[in-house]
Amino acid sequence: MPHVPGRHFLQIPGPTNVPDRVLRAIDNPTIDHRGPEFGALGKQVLTNLRRIFQTEGPVIIYPASGTGAWEAALTNTLSQGDKVLMCRTGWFATLWKEMADRLGIEATFLDTDWRRGADPEAIRDALTKDRGHQIKAVCVVHNETSTGCTSRIEEVRAAIDAAGHPALLMVDTISSLASIDYRHDAWGVDVTVAGSQKGLMLPPGLSFNAISPKALQATETAKLPRSYWDWRAMLAANKTGYFPFTPSTNLLYGLNAAVDMLLDEGLENVFARHDRHAEATRRAVRTWGLEIQCADPRHYSSSLTAVRVPEGHSADALRATILKRFNMSLGNGLGQLKDRVFRIGHLGDFGDLQLIGTLGGVEMGLRAAGIPHKQGGVQAAIDYLAGNA
Repeated sequence: MPHVPGRHFLQIPGPTNVPDRVLRAIDNPTIDHRGPEFGALGKQVLTNLRRIFQTEGPVIIYPASGTGAWEAALTNTLSQGDKVLMCRTGWFATLWKEMADRLGIEATFLDTDWRRGADPEAIRDALTKDRGHQIKAVCVVHNETSTGCTSRIEEVRAAIDAAGHPALLMVDTISSLASIDYRHDAWGVDVTVAGSQKGLMLPPGLSFNAISPKALQATETAKLPRSYWDWRAMLAANKTGYFPFTPSTNLLYGLNAAVDMLLDEGLENVFARHDRHAEATRRAVRTWGLEIQCADPRHYSSSLTAVRVPEGHSADALRATILKRFNMSLGNGLGQLKDRVFRIGHLGDFGDLQLIGTLGGVEMGLRAAGIPHKQGGVQAAIDYLAGNA
């Protein structure tokens, strides 16, 4: 592909752009992961990270993608043949269910049309019918990256409580942590799954489990095989800031810097910034006359916006045009949304000017690709941002 002048706009919903401050931290010399300097770094990261998850409990860090943290959540708490309830809100919820199937877990899927988040009422009904408490866990993706739909986890927790059911609540926050308000303790989550490459503003390579006392207790009776993913070995080593195996030393330097940036800005301000950029993006989409994939405003994502292209047109062709002409990458459609939607990522280290540049690239791309639309989407976003500092 020939060189296109200017900075590449990476506007997929993760991996996101890595801030210079984080890149410089990663650029530190590698240190002895058994030495005192690393122990101090490990303690600092493991302590401060709890504030990002909004938990008083432990957060475990794996040198893995978010998929690894999915597996850790399941294998540390469940046994082969256990039943779990999962919500099919999109492509990534589907993949988590496929993993459960391969591990020998019996997963029941509560389906959706991929245009809204999890249905708390359906969860409550399913748990109420489970009088023998055979269901051991409820697994929900907080922000479904494939659709731009966010589930309301506090309502899911209320549904589980209303059913009087002891099931664990496991939540995937891979594309929502540090972008959308999320409260592990306050919402009664037992296992939170996260990854480094989205709101945490790092390259891929780290994943996380935040765990409740109830989840930790389940580890003692869980029978699924686990070695690398075993929480107990991790927690024992983490007490002194170390890990039971070689950690991603330089990514931990970057994580420390990223957490400092988030706490310096303040989580409430981080969430408000993402909310603001998401609303500006939706106003642009509506002005263009295009349809937002998420059909329920209560479930709008603040991390990304998935946009449907008109019938008879190709979302992938539009994305290819935008990449070739304007040096910008947008997210593709996944699963049943393949070639039907494009996804605009507006999360991570992201400001007003980057958003306007992103939307400008989309609007020019719509014209270049011959997608029917109305002009003025970028101006609608500018008007909103200028009036909502």
